[in-house]
Amino acid sequence: MGMPSKKAPEPFAVVDSLLAAFAINNRINEFLIRAVPDAAWRAAPPEGKGRTIAAIFAHIHNVRGTWLKSFGGDVEIPEKLERNSCTKEDAVRSLEESWRALDGVLRTSLTTDGRIRGFKPDAGGFLGYLFAHDAHHRGQIAMLARQAGHPISQSAMFGMWEWGTR
Repeated sequence: MGMPSKKAPEPFAVVDSLLAAFAINNRINEFLIRAVPDAAWRAAPPEGKGRTIAAIFAHIHNVRGTWLKSFGGDVEIPEKLERNSCTKEDAVRSLEESWRALDGVLRTSLTTDGRIRGFKPDAGGFLGYLFAHDAHHRGQIAMLARQAGHPISQSAMFGMWEWGTR
């Protein structure tokens, strides 16, 4: 009688893991949209300079669309989000659309040659760029809400870091 053989663990699915993290990143954006007090959504930035919170979320989505356009091919380009009139629900819907489109582009790139047209160095770098861009603007949004006198709740601030439950 020998020892039972152990089954070798499955290899780590890097592409699936990276794209799952990108999906969580998008859900964090949606979580933040819902956590922004209504009074802060269009509150003027300090000294009237800069974007409103609504405009920042529109910017995040619209930059994604600009990248999608630059890729060419048969990628479906989501409609632009109007910074001065978008609602929270418009922002959630639009970010979902641009995330889905980018997810498809990234999945194709990460499972083939890793190239992203117009972006150096590669799909991994582009994914890092997308994470950094969104996180930068989430920080701006939190600061702007506080400066406008309508801070995001402490539980929502901590909730943005709960990647394991989002």
